[in-house]
Amino acid sequence: MTEQITMKTTTLVAAGMIILAGVVATGCTMKRDGRAVNPRQPGPVIGTGVGLAAGAVVGNVAGAVVGAGEGFAVATGSAFNADRQVVRTWRTETTSDGRTIQVPVDIEVDEYGRPTGR
Repeated sequence: MTEQITMKTTTLVAAGMIILAGVVATGCTMKRDGRAVNPRQPGPVIGTGVGLAAGAVVGNVAGAVVGAGEGFAVATGSAFNADRQVVRTWRTETTSDGRTIQVPVDIEVDEYGRPTGR
């Protein structure tokens, strides 16, 4: 069992050394994000710049689409909002035959309790 672990470890270390030797031999440098680039060639720098610009544009477009969709959903939901707050008061009236009755008066109010006028 330990021979297999030692064999795997040795193989991984050897592979790492070969890759490191290749990077050093070609004149590449390692960036902080793990990329190996050759500073004498403009390709990696241009590629990184184009990638950053494209990522920013795509990210902003996706954010705009999501924001518009959420705004549309909220606006649509508020148009179909059936929640109403009604305050009921009672008014006393006298009928033509002389009886006194209580008549309900419903007043629709907003979330702060102010009459909406509807």
